[in-house]
Amino acid sequence: MVAAVGRKIAKEHRKAQTPHGKQSVRKLMGHGGDTNAIEVDTPKLFDKVARKWGVDYAIRRVGDEKYLLLFKARQADAITGCFAEYSRLELKRAKSRQTPIREQLRQAEEQVKKQPQRELTKEAAHGDR
Repeated sequence: MVAAVGRKIAKEHRKAQTPHGKQSVRKLMGHGGDTNAIEVDTPKLFDKVARKWGVDYAIRRVGDEKYLLLFKARQADAITGCFAEYSRLELKRAKSRQTPIREQLRQAEEQVKKQPQRELTKEAAHGDR
């Protein structure tokens, strides 16, 4: 009986605390204060970085491959550091997906070889010109 009362008190205590980390938009708006929003392409990568920085945020899908990131304005310093790391990782990821220039040249050379060769012929000259 005492344990049940203790669990109920602990549950009420957790409910009264403000949530941290990833949360729903409604909970984030319930904190009070200003919120800011930024578009993000890869929410999983941002989630990984944001957990490291301890940022309170919410992600909402806007369209295909487009996500809106909402965060509290009072955490501007943490968001700045978090976005610096996120953008560095995003650029690194995009750079690794690019094919090297030598590979692109080799592929272009193969495409040229596959194209049929046109023969250039001179037109016969008219005798009356």
